[in-house]
Amino acid sequence: MAKRLRKELADLRKDPPSSCSAGPVGDDLFQWQATILGPADSPYANGLFFLKFQFPPDYPHKPPRVTFETKIYHPNINSSGNICVDVLKDNWSPVLTVPKLLLSISSLLTDPNFDDPLVVEISNQARQDPQKYEATAREWTRKYAM
Repeated sequence: MAKRLRKELADLRKDPPSSCSAGPVGDDLFQWQATILGPADSPYANGLFFLKFQFPPDYPHKPPRVTFETKIYHPNINSSGNICVDVLKDNWSPVLTVPKLLLSISSLLTDPNFDDPLVVEISNQARQDPQKYEATAREWTRKYAM
């Protein structure tokens, strides 16, 4: 596992995904901090979001635990920072890497999955009153991610 994580880290440093970064916290290769810059075409634009990656002992056969450390108003991310995205659950595959996970999570900011929400109230609001949902998401981004 350590060899795989060192390779992913080297690949990240050589060719980081657009608007994302990640790396170990101190000398702990199994705990990383990542950042995602809010996509320009989303209510999270210009926000800087911090995430925590905790790699299990059987990584890459099991997905890392990924949580948002920055508070965010999103139907697929709850107040504890837990993320509801298929690649961290049922669609996990050992071929997935940290850069691919960062891109999946970043795309979730642009295209929330309203059909599989972690926070039903936010999903309902986004469907019933999209302007209010976007205004609240922009407000939280200004308040917590800038």
